[in-house]
This record gives sequence, structure tokens and C-alpha cells, in this order.
Amino acid sequence: MKKKFKIAGIGEVLWDVFDEHRMFGGAPANCACHCSSLGADAYVISCMGNDKAGHKGLDFLAKHGVDTSGIAISEEFETGIVNVKLDAEGKPEYEIRENVAWDHIPFTKEMEAIAPELNAVCFGTLSQRNIVSKKTLDKFLYATSPECLRMFDINIRQNYYSNDVILSSLKHANALKINDEELPILAELMGISGSEEDQLKAILESCRLKLAILTCGAKGALMITEDELSFETPPKPEIIASTVGAGDSFTAAAIIGYLQNKNLSEINKHANAVASYVCTQTGAVPVLPESLIKTN
Repeated sequence: MKKKFKIAGIGEVLWDVFDEHRMFGGAPANCACHCSSLGADAYVISCMGNDKAGHKGLDFLAKHGVDTSGIAISEEFETGIVNVKLDAEGKPEYEIRENVAWDHIPFTKEMEAIAPELNAVCFGTLSQRNIVSKKTLDKFLYATSPECLRMFDINIRQNYYSNDVILSSLKHANALKINDEELPILAELMGISGSEEDQLKAILESCRLKLAILTCGAKGALMITEDELSFETPPKPEIIASTVGAGDSFTAAAIIGYLQNKNLSEINKHANAVASYVCTQTGAVPVLPESLIKTN
């Protein structure tokens, strides 16, 4: 990467608890870790408890080269925990603990200082389930520069979203990532019909987005801007260990490729390759091979 882009993930930071082990998680935090791996200056904006899980989370992020100055520490609320079960295809089912630290993210002076410096920020719906964190997210996004790429990775989890949260997030965003299970929800909300491509184009135009991405798992991904369109299928992984974190790695690669002004086909191919590799590994943020970093 010729230029060190500054990219933040704002929202949930947590530990995914599997049957026999724990893995660091949270979509915005995963995205930040992958951005760091791909050469960016990465930040996480969140809140963690002053507990063992929180201390380990800070250490994990530091080891992945992520700036943690935008993470508040709570004495009242514990670090987030999610119980994860994997099905036969490695797809996760989540049991998300409520009223945890990332539900109560305060807007700090450190966050206020980081926001205007960013080239991009990624956010979703889950961390907006509590009004405290939603207000902080609103303030943080308002504090970013007009040129900042504000990527709304809709990332619907269970019932932790509302139409109001989705629509207000789209007003903040100038880029969108959505999967093929979430698209019908947004299309119905916006009164949009037609093919998936037609729906994505309509969302791009209606919301005045710079970039819209539809991910379809193993079938590939569709990327659209005002001037370009790209559909690419990922390389088939030799094995699938887990799909946890694959979408977040795709988001990171797509953000960086867009900031580098690469064409959509090149961005899409690289993002698919990164996500495909992550599926072969355990944990949401495995070390990427040099071949995937050098192509960036």
C-alpha cells in the first residue's frame, strides 16, 4: 500500500464463545484487524469492560496493529460475549449477550479526535440496539470529513435492528455492503422490486451512494458504482473451517481497494480471494498470506 489510509470500525467488540474455545470477534473490530493486515492504520471505536475479557481484547487488537485509543473502558458493564454454534456448512448461529459494554459506548475526546482524520469507517446495525451507543455512532459519523468513505455493513443479527436504524444509517452512509439474505429486507423497506442487480442499482441511486456491494457467499459478489459494475466469484477453498469473519475481511479489502481507486473488477477479485482464504482458517482474523497482501 503506497499510502497509509486511516480506517476505523465502530461498534461491537466481543468474544465469540464456541464449544471448547473463545475467539475475538465483532464485525467492526474484525474489519479493522483485516484493514491493519492489509496495510492501513486501523482503529476500533467501542467500549470494553475492565475485566479479563476486556484486557485480552485490548492485547489482541494491539498484536494485530490496531489503535485502541478509541476504546472506552467501562467499570459498570462487562465485555461483550456471544455464544456461537456452527452448522454442518460452517455457518454460525449466534446467541448475543445483552446490556454489555459495547451497548454503552460513550463519546470520548479520543474518538472526537480520530473521526476527522479518517479515510474510511465501517459500521453496522447491531451496536445501535442501545440508544447510548447509537448516539455515539451518530456523533462519530457526523465528525468525519465529507470525503470519508462511510461503509454501512448492514450485518443484521436476529431481531437487533429496526427500520428506523436501517434508514438513519443509510443517511449517514455513502457506501453499503449487504448480503443476499438482507437485500429483500431492505428492498421491501424501500419499496424496491426487480432483480438483485436492479434492486442494488436502485438503492445506490436512491441513497446517493458511491459504492454498493451485494455478497452472495460462495456464489460471489456484485459491486456497483455510478459508472462501473462487477460480478466476481471467489476461488473455491480446499476446505471450509468456518465462515466467521469472512464477510468482514471482504469489507476490509473492498474499502482499501476503493480508496486506492482500483477498478471494481480488481477490487472484487481481491476481496473474494481474501474472504475465501479466511473461510479455510479458524478464527475471524487469521494471518493473511503474503500473496494476498502483496496484491493489495
